[in-house]
Amino acid sequence: GVPHARIVIVIEACEESGSRDLPYYIKKLRQDIGEVNLVVCLDSGCGNYEQLWLTTSLRGVAVGDLVVSSMTEGVHSGSSSGIVPDTFRVARKLLDRIEDSDTGVMCKELQVEIPPEHLEYAKATSKTLGPIVHSEFPFLPGVKPVTDDLYELVLNRTWRPTLSITGAAGIPALADAGNVNRPVTTLKLSIRVPPTLEPRPAMEKVKTILEKDPPYNMKVQFNVEKAGQGVAVSKFEPWLSEAVDNASRQFYDGKPAMYQGEGGSIPFLNMLARMFSSCQFVIVGVLGPNSNAHGPNEFLDINMAQRLTGCVASIVAKHFVASSGGDAKRRRLNQ
Repeated sequence: GVPHARIVIVIEACEESGSRDLPYYIKKLRQDIGEVNLVVCLDSGCGNYEQLWLTTSLRGVAVGDLVVSSMTEGVHSGSSSGIVPDTFRVARKLLDRIEDSDTGVMCKELQVEIPPEHLEYAKATSKTLGPIVHSEFPFLPGVKPVTDDLYELVLNRTWRPTLSITGAAGIPALADAGNVNRPVTTLKLSIRVPPTLEPRPAMEKVKTILEKDPPYNMKVQFNVEKAGQGVAVSKFEPWLSEAVDNASRQFYDGKPAMYQGEGGSIPFLNMLARMFSSCQFVIVGVLGPNSNAHGPNEFLDINMAQRLTGCVASIVAKHFVASSGGDAKRRRLNQ
């Protein structure tokens, strides 16, 4: 029975395959959607299950294949090794051009200056979460994170570029491997880029770095498969900041709301930010510690989901008051 402004609900059913169709329909239905001054996204994460977390930024992502070729066919390693360069070794050397293998720091072409307010969000997040910043991950006994500095870990995960090798081709399974100098190695590169970096121009630079002057004049190609830009939310209107904090205290036993960046990507949000440039964003979610998104044991904390639902309803109601400005409607809302 709480009054609210007109709500348009968009259900994205293809997100895990890249959101290829959604932008088309949003643009096609732009007139029906109308003017938007509040976007609520329910697909993000949370630092813990004890308070409301607003996402202030998400990294972008670019995926591509690095292909290193040496011969027209495989040759016995006993006769060719030492003469024909190993394609995997050359691939390792090429990757060092974009990522320092000792530190994980990526090349300057992928770096951005982190806005001051997001540095403050990272400090508050690391202080609030403490060891949860890294302990939520299933490390084997004795394995350590890349640094013990929690603040730096938060920045690494949310604002700094990173490289993950997520697949390979041209390398046989162990049971099928023989003494062969393979003619080609292909690696799938998943590159997370800072929220404010445009990924396609950046990937053109990465392509040049990887392909230029290859060792032994190897045949090298870097083929970009897809690239999606991140998003950064820097400013919240006073009514929204107040509504968010009040909602957290109401539904989470008096605990204040927190703001954090996320390391994952929702490229569709960047399109919405460009399309509705003056609107406010409330990006929330229930993927918290040990929820293991995309994993075989992914789960959602039901209590967290219930409380978050209450928070979103409260914020939507406060939005109605802020956008209407009518004293009578304010009185109705407070009754």
